[in-house]
Amino acid sequence: MHIVLLSGGSGKRLWPLSNDVRSKQFLKVLSDENGNPQSMAQRVYNQITTTFPTTDITIATNAAQVDCIRSQMGESVNIVLEPERRDTFPAIMLSCVYLALEKKVDIEETIAVLPVDPYTESSFFYALSSMDKLISNGEADIALIGIRPTLATSKYGYIVPEKWISLNAYSVSRFVEKPSENEAMSLIENGAYWNGGVFAFKLRYLLDIAKNIVTFSSFDDLRNQYSSLEKISFDYKVVEQAERVAVVPYHGKWSDIGTWRTLVDEMPVNQAGIVVAERVRNTFVINELEIPIVALGTKDLIVAASPDGILVSDLVESSQIKPIVDKLENTRPMFEERRWGEYTVVAKDINSLVKQLSLSEGKSISYQAHKYRDEYWIITSGAGEFVLEGEKRFVTVGDVLTIKREQKHRIKALSELRFTEVQIGEILSEDDIEKFPYCEED
Repeated sequence: MHIVLLSGGSGKRLWPLSNDVRSKQFLKVLSDENGNPQSMAQRVYNQITTTFPTTDITIATNAAQVDCIRSQMGESVNIVLEPERRDTFPAIMLSCVYLALEKKVDIEETIAVLPVDPYTESSFFYALSSMDKLISNGEADIALIGIRPTLATSKYGYIVPEKWISLNAYSVSRFVEKPSENEAMSLIENGAYWNGGVFAFKLRYLLDIAKNIVTFSSFDDLRNQYSSLEKISFDYKVVEQAERVAVVPYHGKWSDIGTWRTLVDEMPVNQAGIVVAERVRNTFVINELEIPIVALGTKDLIVAASPDGILVSDLVESSQIKPIVDKLENTRPMFEERRWGEYTVVAKDINSLVKQLSLSEGKSISYQAHKYRDEYWIITSGAGEFVLEGEKRFVTVGDVLTIKREQKHRIKALSELRFTEVQIGEILSEDDIEKFPYCEED
């Protein structure tokens, strides 16, 4: 069995912490077993690797999320890059063609696909083994995990089972997508399950579907045609059209953490960051800024502050934030996590921008140059090795570095390194980067 994790979306319902680069699955608002900060993606990845230590994992994502994935899951994790966001069916098809043509995975192997961010127990992932058996034994073309509903909601799709086909699986009668609450109640009373967006099938099965949709001779060939693929979900395009579909019931804890209201239920603490809270009730404060937030006598509130904005909301009303955020001016993210560390934009103007960067020990920024801007770096903490046009020098606190446009430069953190970067130029964009190969021995 090979596992594909789908990592997409911007998670606007968790604004201002989430954005197009740091989607909800990468927010470190949970805790691991040792009490260390952990993201939803890290939690799922660790649960899978613990349950299936030898199983290969591939993550399907977009270019904006690669650095977060590398930072949180390691440099060696297998990634398939979507050229653009086109829903789950194109993403899964691209991943399967990648596995078959690039990774040379046996086409008779079971592929299990699931979101990167469900909040669930480790026992959830054992259901993948049951799905694998159903597919390997030829008892179904598609297998799903059905989650026992805890309430009647129109938020999820429903799977209506038909009859037992094995020790722990049903055949599927039909699917109902996001019914009314009254209809959901009736479905639950008749034994329906939530559709958790987890699929299993033989690689051959999906390749045959792909070949009937688009002509391609290689993975790159399909990737180049990606923008022409129909923007549609895997449920609609494949699952609901399949003749033999099975569902494996799961009766444990499961949550789709997509809103502040569902997130705070799983947070280990009510306050994070520089926060002073006095005489508060059911109030949650997350502060990523370097200035304090004081909450006094509040009740049933969520307060979240990041370089992208500040949210103050009633807990119940917080689920309605997405259409409000959609109205905001579409600006660049002010905070990004990268594989080498992170940065925050602290000031910007038409022709200037100021960042604060933090590099983890041993990490380095790529050897690069900019066409439209000059940069000035002020080292504020730690020590590093700076390279400018091939010339190395040791840098530490108080050093000021000048980088003119089109000069190749690089910096490596010899210890945790912090510096302020001032950009001056007519175009100040993350796209104004040309990368060059660099050998440590140079």
